[in-house]
Amino acid sequence: MTILTRYVSKEFLKLFSLCLLILLVIYLTVDLIQKIDDFIEAGATKSAMAGYFLCKIPYIIVQMVPVGTLLSVIILFSLMKKNNEITALKASGVSIFRISLPVFWVSLGLSGFVFLFSEFIVPQASTRSQEIWNHDVKKRDRERLYGRGHIWYKARNAIYWIERFNEADNMMEGPVFYFFDDSFRLKKRIEGKSATWHQGRWIVRHGTVQEAEKGGGYGFRRFQKLELKIPETPDAFLRPAKRPEEMSYWQLKRFAREVRREGYNPTRYLVDMNIKLAFPLVSLVMVLIGLPVTLGLKGGGTPLAVCIGIGVCFLYLINLGVARSLGLSGILPPHLAAWSANLIFSLLGVYLLMNLET
Repeated sequence: MTILTRYVSKEFLKLFSLCLLILLVIYLTVDLIQKIDDFIEAGATKSAMAGYFLCKIPYIIVQMVPVGTLLSVIILFSLMKKNNEITALKASGVSIFRISLPVFWVSLGLSGFVFLFSEFIVPQASTRSQEIWNHDVKKRDRERLYGRGHIWYKARNAIYWIERFNEADNMMEGPVFYFFDDSFRLKKRIEGKSATWHQGRWIVRHGTVQEAEKGGGYGFRRFQKLELKIPETPDAFLRPAKRPEEMSYWQLKRFAREVRREGYNPTRYLVDMNIKLAFPLVSLVMVLIGLPVTLGLKGGGTPLAVCIGIGVCFLYLINLGVARSLGLSGILPPHLAAWSANLIFSLLGVYLLMNLET
């Protein structure tokens, strides 16, 4: 490793760490201001609040790495240009490509880090932060247990087993209701083919009732229709949809395959799955943009370059958001929806580099 490579890499990483820390603090501060009222109104503990924001840090880091990369590139080369280091190196026969090569290698390493971090750390941390939000702020019951398609729900002195819950029709398929006394002895069991929410109560159809008798044992009877009064509404059985950051690339891939096998449209999962691959490479794209923006400016210095860089980040996010929406609606194929922003800005960066005075 040459002296130039070590110097550029070291300075870039120092600036990147500083930018990332500043962006992380700004993000957490804004998020805290937005949500602190919700925590206070819900009576959440300080430990729950701290746990929520700590578990969000991995996700924030992943989101801020591209912005930090761009700002670091702009600041580094602006300072080198201001201190005439670029001029001295060019006079010594060192090309702009050679000067910037260490930054490309470091950004490629950052891309690999972001992908691995998104696969192994972010899903678990994001899931935990969402659990804290749902339980301590939204006060949603944590004692539901979801399996592959079925639901176990623990209520007060009762347990419900539901083969499948149809959110569109508020209908349970194959429900079984177990009711217990204070000593946890089964006093009633109701099983039905289906249960539908109607006018504030559950209507169970085509089933059986087993009920404890005074002399011991259980009575048994069949029914065609039974009104069941329990405090749980359909909202209690809604399966919380996992957000993309709560799943890894391979989990999204498996889930998309299962959704397709069940006869549903897996487009949204395919789009998010491809974004999992495309997003880590944004750091490399930002270097391609940041270099010509910084070195091509004739005036304005670092502040102007930073402003342009922030504008580029916003344009990239808008492009990615629009492409994702078009992908979710089926207008664009999932691969193109995920990679189009990277492709457009990479071509723009290459074009600017080719027209840069070396």
